[in-house]
Amino acid sequence: MDNDKVRMYVSIANQQIYPHKHASPWEYEVEMSREFLPVFNNLFSQIGRLEFTNFLRGHTRPYLQYHYDRDNHEIDVRTMKLYALIHEFTDEETKKFIEKLPYFTKGSPKITSGPVQPSN
Repeated sequence: MDNDKVRMYVSIANQQIYPHKHASPWEYEVEMSREFLPVFNNLFSQIGRLEFTNFLRGHTRPYLQYHYDRDNHEIDVRTMKLYALIHEFTDEETKKFIEKLPYFTKGSPKITSGPVQPSN
């Protein structure tokens, strides 16, 4: 099972996963089974679609604040999932860094069920 692991380089900023270290700038190095590649690609695709929807919404409803926008919450959830995946397949130093991010609480991903509702 360990023989089919590959080393990949993930860029959250560019929403890409690269097979070669020098292909493009990256932030995180992971070693994982090839079966997880589509998971990364699907999350990046979903984030891209949601960001485009937000772009359109920003022109039609500019008054809607970030923390009340469901699409922004969905982007945050997918970003948390990406960090959880990276945390699963990276080295100890990177794990410690990711655990310090606000997305993590006591070493486990902090994924909420829905957007914060406005209080009246």
